[in-house]
Amino acid sequence: MSEKRTEHADLSALRINRDSDQHEKNAGSKKYFLFAIALVIVVAVVYFTFSKMKAAPLVSVADVTMVSPAQADAVLTASGYVVAQRQAAIASKGTGRLDYLSVEEGDVVKKGQIIARLEHTDVDAALSQTRANLEMTQATVKQSEAQLKESELNFNRQKDLLAKGLISAAGFDIAEAQYNNDLSSVTWSKAQVELAKASVVSAEVNVENTNIRAPFDGTVLTKNADIGEMVAPFAASSNSRGAVVTIADMTSLEVEADVSESNIQKVQPGQSCEIILDAYPGERYPGYVHKIVPTADRAKATVLTKIRFKQLDEKVLPEMSAKANFLTRPLEETNGSLKPFTGVLKAVVTLRAGHAVVFVLNSETVTETPISTGREVGGYLEVISGLKVGDKVVLNPGADLESGSRVKLGE
Repeated sequence: MSEKRTEHADLSALRINRDSDQHEKNAGSKKYFLFAIALVIVVAVVYFTFSKMKAAPLVSVADVTMVSPAQADAVLTASGYVVAQRQAAIASKGTGRLDYLSVEEGDVVKKGQIIARLEHTDVDAALSQTRANLEMTQATVKQSEAQLKESELNFNRQKDLLAKGLISAAGFDIAEAQYNNDLSSVTWSKAQVELAKASVVSAEVNVENTNIRAPFDGTVLTKNADIGEMVAPFAASSNSRGAVVTIADMTSLEVEADVSESNIQKVQPGQSCEIILDAYPGERYPGYVHKIVPTADRAKATVLTKIRFKQLDEKVLPEMSAKANFLTRPLEETNGSLKPFTGVLKAVVTLRAGHAVVFVLNSETVTETPISTGREVGGYLEVISGLKVGDKVVLNPGADLESGSRVKLGE
């Protein structure tokens, strides 16, 4: 029975399925391919990450600035401020309410000009009273002189009569006493006139003290009081003003600059200088050392120098910040030598493919920029094209530095 069952058994299930083997081979190949792609991606990510993590080179930068040809002769540069050597806060000698004010900031005033005036009704009345008193004393003098004239005539008559024996000595003594008394009255009256004149002068001074005048030719810098405010000589009250206006002689402007003690030997009186105002960096003003103050500042270890302008214009104002270049020779003012130009330090320029280029810093990367240069002055090159004032360029760029490179700004 078992043999028959074996003969009739289905042996087709024992055949090898070649289609299934092929499918398994294809699946394995696909897995290897995907693994290779994944490996390439991982390597690329790792490479990109490491390239980003690579330390950026440290670089130093310099600014593109306006350069003056005189800087080649500068032995020292100092900073300071423009200061008016003649400046005054104008106040009143008297106390009163401000009744008149004729100037504002920027107005030009002349010496002796009335800038402001206090109320003066009371002092005007006092002046009128002293003048009337003067007229009264002058009239008294005339009256006393008339009385003296009469006494003198009577004295002379009594003297003649006494000599002739026609009157007694007592009558003559009375006439003489009256004469001397009237003579004293005239002297006293004349003294009263002088006293009255002095009172008039005093009252006139009081009236004049209500006028606030300019002590010298100058320009009004500040206005400290307005009409209606109380003005006092020393502003003793919190409700009163001291100075009404502040004026300065604009022709007396000088630069006061602090020079280090270690460099003061490089500065001499009369030394030629170049003055640059921070407000107008493109302007250059010729000047010279007017005075070296003969004392040092112990706290700052500096010596104050005063530099006078050779030329002034309306752009120079008190309290402006300024720089002064102390020069080795007189500043030439011809052939445009005072005119500044756009310049950079020579150390920022390098050659690439035979052309002069610089590397301009843009945030954390640099850009290779070709430039055209001109003259060289004191370590600076004139930039004709390619850069503008304010650009930051890399100092001493290395051969491996290229456009787009990431850099780190060093100290």
